[in-house]
Amino acid sequence: MIYEICNFLLPLSESFSFCRLVNYISFRAIMSALTAVIIIFLFSRHFILFIHRLCFLEQVRETGVHSAFDKRGTPTMGGVLIIGAVLVSMAIWGNWRSPFMLCSVAGMVWFGLLGLWDDVYKVRLKSGDRGLSERSKLFLQGFFSLVFAWICVGPYAPLGSALATKVFVPFYKYPLADIGPWLYGLFIFLFVIFVCNAVNITDGLDGLAITPSIFVVAVLGIFAYVEGNRIYSSYLYYPYLRGAGELTIFGAAFVGAGLGFLWYNAYPAQIFMGDTGSLAIGGTMAVMSVLLKQEMLFPLLGALFIAEAISSQVQDKIGVKWIGRRIFFRAPLHHNLQHKGLAETKVVIRLWIVAGILALISLATLKLR
Repeated sequence: MIYEICNFLLPLSESFSFCRLVNYISFRAIMSALTAVIIIFLFSRHFILFIHRLCFLEQVRETGVHSAFDKRGTPTMGGVLIIGAVLVSMAIWGNWRSPFMLCSVAGMVWFGLLGLWDDVYKVRLKSGDRGLSERSKLFLQGFFSLVFAWICVGPYAPLGSALATKVFVPFYKYPLADIGPWLYGLFIFLFVIFVCNAVNITDGLDGLAITPSIFVVAVLGIFAYVEGNRIYSSYLYYPYLRGAGELTIFGAAFVGAGLGFLWYNAYPAQIFMGDTGSLAIGGTMAVMSVLLKQEMLFPLLGALFIAEAISSQVQDKIGVKWIGRRIFFRAPLHHNLQHKGLAETKVVIRLWIVAGILALISLATLKLR
């Protein structure tokens, strides 16, 4: 809104010369982050009370690991706050003509609505284990992933036909291979579903998922700034993606919303993000990674999420269903650490540190190529 208004006023008179600020990505990124965090602070308490009145409260799953306080009855669906803050911030500061931003917003909203549906089912059934069936979730996730993959490799690809199907890897400055639309489309399809569910699995302790997500999106936002700038991308041997800088503004809005949400989600949590938040965050990270050609960076940048997802699936699919016994004491990873005697807050902070180190190493790949 402000972006469009300022660009409309700029040519009318010299008195509106200050409107040039909106054409600086750095300025709009800072303002979008501030806008999102202010929105969270303004509306969180009212939202928490509203959720209490509706009795949309957390239905705790039985994990076999006891917490220092009873989480049952804590308001859930806090992801609505994150999504709402990002959308309002982008409505004010974003360029809605950018296909990069439209795809990212679509991914966040689609997976957020899917998570909201799942949260509502769990509350109605009064069970943390019963919501949408796994088959229904995968079908709806797959539908978006399929459409998104078609957009990325089709004639309307935001990256253009020259880059659409090329694969880039960290620490190497040239495309590793061009694998063609069918294989690359399949890769995008699986990648989006995996990342989305990995974040969902990680969301099990107060503040655990949101902080590593902030690290990941912040790093992707920096990559978007570099790849959307002709000079920086050329200097660092990255493909120049015209218009990708809008993802910096989108990422900044998410970081602001995430920091504001952490204020209320830190131990002991006043509200949980629920599947509404975790699925929306996963969808956001997956879409941003694909649009920036950084899918192969995610195994490094998002290694914490991958470890959480793999430990959970190995325990459930291989251990319990195939072998007939547990492979780990508990799964996913954070519950296994709790089982070994670490306090919840220590587990969360240590995993934050790991996520921060991974983010720094990932940033180093900007230059180490």
